[in-house]
Amino acid sequence: MTGSQETVHNGKAVGAEPVGFHTRVVVRWSDMDAFQHINHARMVTLLEEARIPWLFEDGAPTVTLRDGAVIADLRVRYRGQLRHEDSPLDVLMWVEQIRAVDFTIAYEVRPGGAAPSTLPSIVASTQIAAFDIGTQRLRRLTPAERGYLELWKRA
Repeated sequence: MTGSQETVHNGKAVGAEPVGFHTRVVVRWSDMDAFQHINHARMVTLLEEARIPWLFEDGAPTVTLRDGAVIADLRVRYRGQLRHEDSPLDVLMWVEQIRAVDFTIAYEVRPGGAAPSTLPSIVASTQIAAFDIGTQRLRRLTPAERGYLELWKRA
């Protein structure tokens, strides 16, 4: 379950906010492990829940990424614990790199209500490749996809 999304203007910083797509993601009780922090596998799911509205629903109605994309690489670095009471988590995402068939998204995850200047508890990246479901092969990003992704790159 994803909270409300807020777009931080692409291409330019707005106030103290860094450039990127900002959203809040609700932590479920089932996301916790026996040590009372968010389980690693559940954190990967929470990152997906943050990413999907940005790339596949809200911001890109004419872009075809929703028709075929696969995860090629995922990296999650834990710099601090996140717990159920930190919900909803603040997630900031931006495009880090764009290549011919893939792109990389960077993430910073903070406890809910934390200032953007607070060090993130989670730093992650996801490499996503464009994929043709019919042929079951990678495909090149279209000009429209590249254009949309370029809007979210940091300088």
